[in-house]
Amino acid sequence: MIKNNIEITYCTQCRWLLRAAWLAQELLTTFEKDLTSVALKPGSNGIFEISLNQQLIFSRKDAGRFPEAKEVKQLVRDIIDPDRDLGHSDGPVVTPDI
Repeated sequence: MIKNNIEITYCTQCRWLLRAAWLAQELLTTFEKDLTSVALKPGSNGIFEISLNQQLIFSRKDAGRFPEAKEVKQLVRDIIDPDRDLGHSDGPVVTPDI
């Protein structure tokens, strides 16, 4: 079995722990048999990044926004099991125009 590890780095100064924990719970629920771990890593300076197997898959700084849970699930799925159907989470991700 391939070990898939997710790390969510969040800004403690910004109080983003709950947001990071909620996303971790969503990922653990969806990929319960595919993930070895989901780690929450405290950071600072507005950081909110998600990495899968040490590869950055989402950065709040680069995107200019927080990710939608659906979007993160699709990003993870596309790497660990591209043929997997995510059900209602498989529709297009709608992001607001900034």
